[in-house]
Amino acid sequence: CPLCPRLVAYREAVRAKEPTWFNGAVPSFGDAKAQLVIVGLAPGVTGANRTGRPFTGDWAGDLLYATLDKFGFSEGTYDQRPDDGLTLHRAMITNAVRCVPPENKPVGEEINTCRPFLQSRLAALPNLKVILCLGKISHDSTLRALGLKIGAHPFGHGTRYEVEANGRPVTLLSSYHCSRYNTNTGRLTAGMFEDVFAAAKEALG
Repeated sequence: CPLCPRLVAYREAVRAKEPTWFNGAVPSFGDAKAQLVIVGLAPGVTGANRTGRPFTGDWAGDLLYATLDKFGFSEGTYDQRPDDGLTLHRAMITNAVRCVPPENKPVGEEINTCRPFLQSRLAALPNLKVILCLGKISHDSTLRALGLKIGAHPFGHGTRYEVEANGRPVTLLSSYHCSRYNTNTGRLTAGMFEDVFAAAKEALG
């Protein structure tokens, strides 16, 4: 994708050092008939940017995929590589920004530029019932993708809003991002993360 000059330059710099890595706009991963979509922030440089699959190859993925497995949303064994045979059941993972940003921090223009891809992803899920946003950037961009006001739906861990997507009712849940920093500092515990997934499963009925 050529749309964000800073991200293109960073991607090319990483490619020069690591030519065997994916180094591109990371596609969504999961079930095309997903009822649950998980929206992350952006690919990590040594995670999804390396492997080409969201949340694959770094600590955030270790926690996310273990939790998906615990709540019955995956089949197979996650092994930090895209050819591990893992499949998702009733769930899909995507990102608010599809290319790796320097220091894991996309700027506002990049988030806005990538939002049409998020809108298209959400619109292409005919069975969508629950959106789970990981972190404030994901939460805010998803609200904007749905045409909703951020001020009326403030971010917080465990927040829940009943909204509309594609003309149908959808539950919007949010969590602190499952990054190593958040888990190392205790801002997010495995129990807190599981509580949000329990709410997602309850909302799916």
